[in-house]
Amino acid sequence: MISKNRRDFVKKSALAIGAIPLLGFSNSALQWVNGSGNNDLSVNIFSKHLQFLDYKTTGEMAASMGFSGVDLTVRPKGHVLPDHVKVDLPKAIADIKLGGSQCNMITTSVENVNNPLDVDVIKTAAKCGVNFYRTNWFKYLEGETLEASINFYKNQVQALSELNAQHNIVGCYQNHAGVKVGASFWEVKAILELANTTFFGTQYDIRHAVVEGGNSWVNGLNLLQNHIKVIVLKDFKWGLVNGQWKIVNVPIGEGMVDFDTYFKILKKYKLKPPVSLHLEYDLGGAEKGQDEISIDKKVVFDAMKKDLSTVQKMWNQA
Repeated sequence: MISKNRRDFVKKSALAIGAIPLLGFSNSALQWVNGSGNNDLSVNIFSKHLQFLDYKTTGEMAASMGFSGVDLTVRPKGHVLPDHVKVDLPKAIADIKLGGSQCNMITTSVENVNNPLDVDVIKTAAKCGVNFYRTNWFKYLEGETLEASINFYKNQVQALSELNAQHNIVGCYQNHAGVKVGASFWEVKAILELANTTFFGTQYDIRHAVVEGGNSWVNGLNLLQNHIKVIVLKDFKWGLVNGQWKIVNVPIGEGMVDFDTYFKILKKYKLKPPVSLHLEYDLGGAEKGQDEISIDKKVVFDAMKKDLSTVQKMWNQA
C-alpha cells in the first residue's frame, strides 16, 4: 500500500496530464539523448533516496539542487507502485514537472511481457514521455544450468525489446555485483544477443563493474559500450567491518572507482549517456529508500549536491 502521506498528497494533487509527444530514436541519438547543452553530464537523481518526499517536492528539490531530472522508482516499495501505475505515474510525472524538474527515466521491477503489470508499466511510461526504464534483475533458474538460464532470458529480453519498439521506449538491464544474471559483463552481452538493441540495452554501473571486475572492468566497458543507454554513478571501497572484508559505500570520488579513466573512455567512444546518481552510503535511511529518515533532510540534500558537483568536475576534467 502507498504511504498515507503520499496517498493524501496524490489525492490533493490529482492533475490531468496531456499527451506528450514521443521522441523518435536512432541508434546514435539514443546515446546522447538528454545530454546537456554544455559540457556537463545530464545527471538525474535516483528517487529511491527521496522517497520521504511527495512527487512535487521531489521535483522541486531535484531542480533546486541542479539535477537534470528524476530517475523515478516505479516498483514495489517505490515512489510509484506497479499496481497503481496507470493512475499514479501520470500524476507523479505531472507533479515533478510542476516542481520544475523532468522525469525521463524510471527504475522498475519489469521482467516479462507475459506479466500484465509489467506491460502496464511500459505502456504508461511511454505515454508519459519516459525515454528509459530499468528492468528488474534476473535470477538464475533453479535446477537449470547457467547456460540454459541465459538462453531463457535471451528470449525474455527479445520479447521486451519488441514491446518497447511498439511503444518507443528503451529498456535497460543493469550489470550488478552478486550472483544474479548480469554480474559478469559477458552475461549482459549474452542476454542482449536476440534483442532489438535500439530499444533494449544496458544501464552500465561502474561501481558494480569494479566490484566484480577489479582491474578488468575496462574490458567489460569495451565489450558493452555499443549497448550503453544509461549509466549509474556511485562509489565504494573495501573495508573491515566487524572483522570481515565487506563493501563500504562512500561518496563519489572517495572510493576505488577510477572515474578519470572511466570518463576518458566514455569520451573516447563519444558516449555521453544520461546518468542516474545513487547515494548508497549512510544517510539516515534515505540510502535505503525509507519513507521516514532519521537525519535532517538538509544533510541528505547537501550530500546529493556534493556528489553532483564532484561528478561534473571530474567529467569536465577527464
